[in-house]
Amino acid sequence: MDHGTHDRPHDLTAQLLGLDGFVVLTAAEVGGELEVLVETTQTVTGCRRCGVLAAAHGRREHLVRDIPSAGRPVLLVWSKRLWRCAEPLCPVRTWSETHPQVRARATLTERARQWAARRVGQHAETVTAVAKDLGVGWGTVMRAVWEYGAPLIADPDRLAGVSALGVDEHVWQHAGPGRRGPSFATGIVDLSPGRSPRLLDVMPGRTGSVYREWIEQQTQAWRDQIAVAALDPFRGYATALRLALPRATRVLDAFHVVKLGNQVVDEVRRRVQQDTLGHRGHAGDPLYRVRRLLRRGIEHLTADQLARIDTALQAGDPDWEVTIAWHLAQQLRAAYHHPDPAQGRRNAQRLLHVLPSCPIREVARLGRTLTAWQGEYLAYFDTDGASNGPTEAMNLLIEKQRRIGHGYRNFANYRLRLLLHCGITWHTPPTPKIRSRSPRLVA
Repeated sequence: MDHGTHDRPHDLTAQLLGLDGFVVLTAAEVGGELEVLVETTQTVTGCRRCGVLAAAHGRREHLVRDIPSAGRPVLLVWSKRLWRCAEPLCPVRTWSETHPQVRARATLTERARQWAARRVGQHAETVTAVAKDLGVGWGTVMRAVWEYGAPLIADPDRLAGVSALGVDEHVWQHAGPGRRGPSFATGIVDLSPGRSPRLLDVMPGRTGSVYREWIEQQTQAWRDQIAVAALDPFRGYATALRLALPRATRVLDAFHVVKLGNQVVDEVRRRVQQDTLGHRGHAGDPLYRVRRLLRRGIEHLTADQLARIDTALQAGDPDWEVTIAWHLAQQLRAAYHHPDPAQGRRNAQRLLHVLPSCPIREVARLGRTLTAWQGEYLAYFDTDGASNGPTEAMNLLIEKQRRIGHGYRNFANYRLRLLLHCGITWHTPPTPKIRSRSPRLVA
């Protein structure tokens, strides 16, 4: 940089403003707000109808909000030029100048609208909070979110490269005045190996037909590339996959299978407590004291905890029903964790033969359930451990978004907000570390 040459102050402020085609005349802080007086650099123009050189016809102010600067709200005071056509026969008389960054009668610059859409979409902030920071109404910000966010969602490339699907339902609207019960939605998640899970779409309802209709809306080429589809033990989703994606391998989620095993242990424990003690579990009852330990994986239990379980089972399980249920649930879990998938599959097949014939009715019921899902249950070991777990994690992000918004009434807005936050990869240039480079300017 030439040390003998300095930019004029308004040129420096124009660079800080960062709006092409504008020059800063003056700036001042008024009541905690930065007011910036600007004008365009265009000084000559022609009539938009006849092309005759226009004559100046005065100015008028246009107040427009820009993105905050240094923690302060920014108000641009645009001194708009008014033009008059000098051709007497031209029907166009006067008009005001325009700029792509400021729409006619707009209250926000276009970059402020983009900034608002990014804060709501990428950063999951509420529309109300962003509107308050900009000093505008809720509708003004939401219109910007729709205008800049909807094309990102509608982009067909957003669904490209999907080879594995996950699906799960969630409550998007709880029961309240005028609603007899909660409203459910079906979330569809990209589980393709080698990249982060992302939300593909959200549909109202939690039926298999909802899932099937969404899949059938996609192109045949897109459906042909789906190799794996993970799901919970819900027959509606399985039927939808069988009809819409017949060539995809359906995989029953391991988490839910293990959850069913732990649920059986709890049911047997409660029944044994009632049969032996005549009441539900109390704080001092042996089986009740270890109820949480019985739900943990045996590899996570310490020697002391195993001793506590053994003592409780000897004291409160006279017919060994809880003991058998617990060991079978641990075997069900261990099949998924076996280092050799082929051996894990054989262990799972052995359980399919053992569980249905078990004299403990809760265990036998579990065996019948897994037998009905035998293909999806064993497919886990043939698909390198495909899981619906990322879909459950996505549900946590969805629930977080719903809580941040304090609930939603409009499903279209709900879907837009979710997809912008969980289904879009926002391109944000990384900020370099302040100590990682030398400054380019020398004072």
